[in-house]
Amino acid sequence: MNNKFFKKAKKFLPFIGIIIFIYTIYALDISDIIDAVLSINPLFLLLAIPLTIPRVLIRNYAWKLIMDEQNIQISYWNLLSIFLMGYFYGTITPGYLGQLMRIPYLKEKTNEPYGKLFFNSSIETIVHTTTLYLMMFIGALIVLGSFPQLLTITVSWVIILSVVLLIFIRKNRGEIIFKKLIHIFIPKSLKIYFQDFAKSFYTDFPRIKKLLLPAFLGLFTWIIIYSQYYLIIMALNLPIPYLYFLLLFPVANLAALIPISFAGLGTRELIAVILFTTLFSVPDEKIFVVSLLGFIITDIVTGLIGLVKELFYRKILWCL
Repeated sequence: MNNKFFKKAKKFLPFIGIIIFIYTIYALDISDIIDAVLSINPLFLLLAIPLTIPRVLIRNYAWKLIMDEQNIQISYWNLLSIFLMGYFYGTITPGYLGQLMRIPYLKEKTNEPYGKLFFNSSIETIVHTTTLYLMMFIGALIVLGSFPQLLTITVSWVIILSVVLLIFIRKNRGEIIFKKLIHIFIPKSLKIYFQDFAKSFYTDFPRIKKLLLPAFLGLFTWIIIYSQYYLIIMALNLPIPYLYFLLLFPVANLAALIPISFAGLGTRELIAVILFTTLFSVPDEKIFVVSLLGFIITDIVTGLIGLVKELFYRKILWCL
């Protein structure tokens, strides 16, 4: 009975965010949202979209540094294609989990073991989001008087993530846990494949000091992302200081990582509306528009580029 329930729940879980998204539109009044969109100065949107290029190039360079540290041989431009294709899958899946589709593409280009590639992709994501948590922590401190619960949520999330990393960062400890998980959850016929996966997981484990520069570059990509969002703030002439927005919007972005919606659609918008309307008394429909258009400019546009690359890759479009 429980298994059937959870199987059905998993199918509908990603649609929770869509329900939240529709409810938010209903609660705000769609006519006000349309008026807010029509009031935008398009010049700011034209300034925001091109910032996607340096953001993607910088993040891909940071990933290439991790690749080099793990002795995975692949060119920058091949890696960029894989990054974009993975980004496309990330934008259409809950919690951006579709980015794991990068792994089979990497396998084809590098012929490295799946375990090693899985770790590489995971560590890139973790390193990239590390500075996001730092921004969230500072933002939570700034609004401690108005939203004391934000600091608790942020600290709790960082502690949980840190504990998981500390468990798996040690090879001996991690391999023991992998063996236990494989023994408990994996069918006997598949055990050998997962054992090979676990053995290659720690191959060419990166040095922590070599991850500092990729993390620092990740900070720049987040600043670019939220600057793209802030240009929409400027287009709507909202009285929100840049630094406050830069440090507070990551809280809404964290909600997008919860796998209850496709790329966080709905959850991010709801949290953004609650946060910024409370703190700055700005029209809620305008904050909704900022969050939605920002998502389209930063994620959907990048995902569409990835879709084009995917179509080229599968030779659905004429090959480059």
